[in-house]
Amino acid sequence: MRQFLVYFTLGLISAQTPETIAKPKSEKQRKRDEARLKKELEQYNKWLTQEVAYIITDDEKKVFGRLGTDDERQQFIEQFWLRRDPTPDTEENEYREEHYRRIAYANERFASGIPGWKTDRGHIYIVHGPPDAIDSHPSGGTYQRPYEEGGGSTSTYPFEQWRYRFIDGIGTDIIFEFVDTTMSGEYRLTMDPSEKDALLYVPGAGPTDAERMGLSKTARFTRTDNTHLGVGGQPLPESMNQFTRLGQYANVFKPPPMKYKDLEAVSSSVKYNLLPMKVQVDYIPITGSSVLTHITIQFDTKDLQFRNKENSSTATINILGRISTLSQRPLSPFEDAVSITQPTEMLQQLVSASPHQIYQKTIPLAPGAYKLKITAKDLVGGNAGISEVPLRVPHMEDEVLSASSLILADQIEKVATKSIGTGMFVIGGSKVRPRVGETFGRNEKLGIYMQLYNFEPDQTTHKPDGTIDYEIVKVAANQKVFEFSEDVRKLQGGPAQVVIEKLLPLADLDPGQYKLNIKVTDKLRIPSQSLTQSATFTVK
Repeated sequence: MRQFLVYFTLGLISAQTPETIAKPKSEKQRKRDEARLKKELEQYNKWLTQEVAYIITDDEKKVFGRLGTDDERQQFIEQFWLRRDPTPDTEENEYREEHYRRIAYANERFASGIPGWKTDRGHIYIVHGPPDAIDSHPSGGTYQRPYEEGGGSTSTYPFEQWRYRFIDGIGTDIIFEFVDTTMSGEYRLTMDPSEKDALLYVPGAGPTDAERMGLSKTARFTRTDNTHLGVGGQPLPESMNQFTRLGQYANVFKPPPMKYKDLEAVSSSVKYNLLPMKVQVDYIPITGSSVLTHITIQFDTKDLQFRNKENSSTATINILGRISTLSQRPLSPFEDAVSITQPTEMLQQLVSASPHQIYQKTIPLAPGAYKLKITAKDLVGGNAGISEVPLRVPHMEDEVLSASSLILADQIEKVATKSIGTGMFVIGGSKVRPRVGETFGRNEKLGIYMQLYNFEPDQTTHKPDGTIDYEIVKVAANQKVFEFSEDVRKLQGGPAQVVIEKLLPLADLDPGQYKLNIKVTDKLRIPSQSLTQSATFTVK
């Protein structure tokens, strides 16, 4: 890490300064402030209580409730969807798009005096998607019961049965039954198959097979399994077991679980880092209020455990990252898995060919100070590790020459048009893979990436005018070993943003530690403005 945070508290006390007592707000002022706050929170309350009401977890609700600014809430929402994106390397978030499609479908198809998303059918559809099969009886009428419901014929209220082949966390061959006992179009999920029986409370009507053989219909109302089935002592299948149905009913309305819930416990129990990692953070401003924060994590291949299956060896690391403000207010976490697969006979060569495995997560943050805590667990070996890193997200001033982080990379290359702005290590139209630890071999090239902002444009050409001076100094001897200068006008971009992308061969540098200095000067500003960015690296 090249960022360091230092905090100072300065107290000034003057005996001659009179004590100031805040004047209490009038009732009118208090109501006006409450109305303004209510209006500001209205859009976020709608998102919380309507749009994601069925998929947000209790922990996420608690975090969201503690957020104090709109910027924090917006960041939370962005991270909420990023966590659920099945393909984070693409521009589209398929989960979010499908979620809102389901809400629209539920409102269109299941509304009945209340919005469709509020109904039981809407709830199940939004959380679990369309069923694999639907048995619909919109008018009710004559119904031949299956044996597990007692057999025999009766008349029913309108009802539907939805069948799912599999639901994660619930089981296989799941059937939900919805009944409209009020004949109003509002179908309610039921655990009692006899609830759809319109003749249930009519003596002697709609008998089951057991009742035709002498069982009294009143026996239905003395059952202890929360149903009114007229099956007598007939054994029922496991799917009709009271506790099976209760468990299914409780689980079906739960939001989708966190992917790596076990990392929550790991985060608070790790005392020794048995899975070492290196973390580097770089900042690429987008606007004055939003900065792309690139978090790069590196593991050593030799520290990973591999599992062999069918001549293929795989290592998997689960990663949980938590970002919080300095006042301990948490933002939404991110989760991911890193997998490395290699033919088993080539596993020994992997350590020398690829000694490091790296992962990157990009998060938009508002300028300010934060704390980052990363927990990682090797799923094969069980080793875990924690890294805590301060984040100091810079603020880009308007009309002031500014720069992103200076990134030293081992790979800089253009990406295909469809991949611009998406995918791991991609910044704009280039793939920039940071060299975590900033150690290079003499046979490698030193990648240099930096963005520059807010050059003064020429009134005639509308182009920037300035210079960029590069120098490399060998630290031990304080000796300049390389210097180069170039015109800003020859670089990619315009006054608003200029991009530096360089690959510098290192064959002529002796082993040792070096410092790269880049000085940027804007000649058109009066007086001229300049800035300097520096980074150290090692040649071995």
